[in-house]
Amino acid sequence: MSGRSVRILMPLAVATAVLISNPAHSQWDSYERMTAESLRAALARSTSAPAQLTGRNFSNLDLQGLDFRGANLSSSVFNGAKLMHAKLDRTNLTVSFFEGADLSEASLQGAMMFSVQLAGGSLRHANLSGARLIGDLRRTDLGSADLTRVNAAADMRNQSMGLMNTRIVNAKAVGADFSNSDFSRADFSFSDLSGARMHRTQLVRADLSGTTLAGADLTEANLQDAQIVDTDFSNANLTGADFTGATFRGVRGLDTAIKTGARGLP
Repeated sequence: MSGRSVRILMPLAVATAVLISNPAHSQWDSYERMTAESLRAALARSTSAPAQLTGRNFSNLDLQGLDFRGANLSSSVFNGAKLMHAKLDRTNLTVSFFEGADLSEASLQGAMMFSVQLAGGSLRHANLSGARLIGDLRRTDLGSADLTRVNAAADMRNQSMGLMNTRIVNAKAVGADFSNSDFSRADFSFSDLSGARMHRTQLVRADLSGTTLAGADLTEANLQDAQIVDTDFSNANLTGADFTGATFRGVRGLDTAIKTGARGLP
């Protein structure tokens, strides 16, 4: 195996391990540590081409409002960093770590977020529209976030280490907008999506077990073959939604939901 192949595969192996257990601090010892000042200088120098900042450690830094647009930040570590209002549009965040980071009101439009780790972070009011997202968002706060036109469907071509899907588990996404996005095979179990907008959202084979969708708008959403167990649809709008083949058990609130034209309901 070539040295280049090893450099590519090692971060992927690290990301897979993180899905199982929390990494120790020594995990990041091999990552080049940067200060906020050295990072700002590096970004300022990148005027003619996107900044190349792969494999760096920015943990716990105050990076509020920084402009990273177009930068290659793959395999970098931002755990615990303050990234409120940061501009991360079109960045490459493949196999990057944002555990416990605050990205409130940050812009990540069109970002590549493949195998990204965001567990315990905040994306309140953040804009992820048009992003490619596969990652771990357990316990993440997505309140009022813009997740429109996001491709978060499971990558069925890379399954050698198991299903790589988006995991929004035990998370908060109150008032978030998932409209016109693909979250097929995503795991939303035990999350609060009260008041979320899911117009024409693809939720094929998604896991909605224990999920709260009270007051959510799922107009024309596709929930074929989804897992709908102990799910709360109180006062939800299910107009034109397709539940064909979905598994229903212990569902609450369907009697108060708008169901005009919905298919496949029990």
